[in-house]
Amino acid sequence: MVTEERIKEALSHVIDPEINTNIVDLGFIYGIDIKDDQVNVDMTLTTKGCPLHQMLGASAKKAVEGLPGVKSANINLVWDPPWSPKMMSDSAKKKLGFSDDMIAD
Repeated sequence: MVTEERIKEALSHVIDPEINTNIVDLGFIYGIDIKDDQVNVDMTLTTKGCPLHQMLGASAKKAVEGLPGVKSANINLVWDPPWSPKMMSDSAKKKLGFSDDMIAD
């Protein structure tokens, strides 16, 4: 059965090579919608001009479509709300040297 948890696990293997951290821990995944064997993922990036947007989107699509029970996946790049470091997991913040007092609300 396709679940949000399994999709996030698959997406956690997609690494942003500029930051060397996975897109789930970076807080790039904004939403996951599962309808039968079709998955839609709302995903963002650090900036609209990110030179890796095509590569990261294609890698995310491949990761989701590699799951049993998924026929197709759409990766929708969204920009609202804008990404900020506060969206990262605690482990990503620690890995990248951020502390909560360094990150503005």
